[in-house]
Amino acid sequence: MIAKIPDVYVSRKAEILAQFKQILESHLDDFMAGRVEKMLELKEIAGIMDLHPVHLSKMIKLETGHHACYFYEQRILVEAKKLLADTALPIGMIAHRLDYDVSNFTKFFKRFMGITPSSYRKSI
Repeated sequence: MIAKIPDVYVSRKAEILAQFKQILESHLDDFMAGRVEKMLELKEIAGIMDLHPVHLSKMIKLETGHHACYFYEQRILVEAKKLLADTALPIGMIAHRLDYDVSNFTKFFKRFMGITPSSYRKSI
């Protein structure tokens, strides 16, 4: 027989997720606005939350079914789409703005969107 997880733990997972998302969104807002120069790593966010990175990752995975990096990737994808809509910005500059080199940005974008950044730009 499987024991029921006490509600205090279930709500703690949700609390951890909410705090993680708030820190991540705030940080990425700052990054995109140029107020910070580099993206935080998961271990740095965990440190801000006074959690071990492995514990943070496990709680997020249990609560959402996704790894913590998924939320980073989704936000970066949103920002990439916004930047690609501005045809005056070269793709290389967009890649650099998102802390990628052009090749890795293209691979990242294609993995999630199924098309290259230049193909996406042409389609919008």
